Amino acid sequence: MNVSHARRQTIADLLRRTAARQPEKPAVICGDTRWTYREFDAVCDRLCQALRDMGVGVGAKIAILARNSHAFVAMRFAIARAGAVLVPVNFMLKPQEVAYILRHSQAQILCTDSELAAQARAAAALDTRIGPFIWLPGEQPSSPVDGMLNFDELVAAAPQGMHGEPGIEIEIDGSMLAQILYTSGTESLPKGAMLTHDAVIAQYVSCIVAGDYTSADTMLHAMPLFHCAQLDTFFGPCVYSGATNVITASPAPESVIPKLAHHGVTSLFAPPTVWISLMRSPLFAQADLGSLAKCYYGASIMPVAVLQELQSRLTKVRFWNFYGQTEIAPTATVLGPGDQIRKAGSAGRPVLNVETRIVDDAGNPLPAGAMGEIVHRSPQLLSGYLRDEARTAEAFAGGWFHSGDLGVMDEEGFLTVVDRKKDMIKTGGENVASREVEEAIYRHPAVSEVAVVGLSDPVWIEAVTAIVVVKSGHTLDEAALIAHCRASLAGFKTPKRVIFADGLPRNPSGKILKRDLRLQHEQAIPVNAPVTT
Repeated sequence: MNVSHARRQTIADLLRRTAARQPEKPAVICGDTRWTYREFDAVCDRLCQALRDMGVGVGAKIAILARNSHAFVAMRFAIARAGAVLVPVNFMLKPQEVAYILRHSQAQILCTDSELAAQARAAAALDTRIGPFIWLPGEQPSSPVDGMLNFDELVAAAPQGMHGEPGIEIEIDGSMLAQILYTSGTESLPKGAMLTHDAVIAQYVSCIVAGDYTSADTMLHAMPLFHCAQLDTFFGPCVYSGATNVITASPAPESVIPKLAHHGVTSLFAPPTVWISLMRSPLFAQADLGSLAKCYYGASIMPVAVLQELQSRLTKVRFWNFYGQTEIAPTATVLGPGDQIRKAGSAGRPVLNVETRIVDDAGNPLPAGAMGEIVHRSPQLLSGYLRDEARTAEAFAGGWFHSGDLGVMDEEGFLTVVDRKKDMIKTGGENVASREVEEAIYRHPAVSEVAVVGLSDPVWIEAVTAIVVVKSGHTLDEAALIAHCRASLAGFKTPKRVIFADGLPRNPSGKILKRDLRLQHEQAIPVNAPVTT
């Protein structure tokens, strides 16, 4: 027992060790809350004790349905310290969708904030086993919700104890389950990806090495923490490395841009759609962004034209592209600053703890330059899908994890993600990768955003269709855009239809919801008239 305690490495231990190394370093800044690492660690200790006093045992599931806040991240580490299992929930889901996750995970406690309290209660009322609710204070001051346990009061009431005492008393180790993350795939019911402490920490190490995280960084965390990209690719590794973490509840330009200068932010992650919205904001050109040194993108494919615009406007910033998925905790490959131009459009090479290859439909490895499915081996991988042996077996067929993405690896080992297998358009007997068409369309100066999907067609079976958002002040019509595409794409790849829209639906991680676009526009009549927005 003494040996196992001395050798233990869990998510909670990382915070304790960082606090011991640099106790007075600013750790968390959120609204009016500022915690040093000593204070952050003490809050998590006290909150852990409060959870234990409530009867939370090792393996208990605790769900969080809340926007980003200091309370969210404290709860994240307190749950780990108690040996419980974190279940983050997408706050954009409907109550019945949230209820499915609560039931499937068998969550016992639900943490929420003032804004989402009604949604949380509505979900919990739908045949779940939720016991107490815990109210979490947000970035902006708000009143506690009646009938819910108060985060601040739980922390204040817990006995102080010795530093680190609660964590040491609890019998947990790195092989135990740390979190269950529900995938946002196209299946009718989401899958619960089970990740251990060991898996998550292996991914932290990969990110710190590949992303050049240091204790000198000040990172702004604006994307939702319920998603593994912000939570585990950035926030967790930043705590591990001792960086300062500025937390905000919204990735909107009016929330993000002022904080960059105010807090001297050096590092920022955002998916392409958010980077586009930041660049299009008038605040972007007016702001002092001189502290920015490291910028990261991922979650969906970055159009090369957008990356080039970013680099032209942030000339002193180094860029990284992170690629992966929930099941690998989530980072699999990284394209570093030195290869952004030379390998534009690539997802980079596998990170420290990941082995990646391209295989055919039978699982056979393919040579450089051949397109196939991307598969991985890694200690970062999930242990399986919760209570779903069939889909677990399917995902790990042949001893590799099957990503569901199509890609090509070149002779230097750089991966290019072609498309999701399900997003490949089969038109007139030919395969068309939607990404290739999107890249061509993004080169048109009037295009702000685009998504390419296949829609039913009596002649082509699937017609290549572009849903386009036009830049403010520009005019574009279908004929002009099709002519633009025809200049660089084969005829069968050129869109047969162009649909203009005010915006594209996407989830909080920034991924465009192509399934929603297909459903919305399946019966759409092409628009030929000029459009100005």
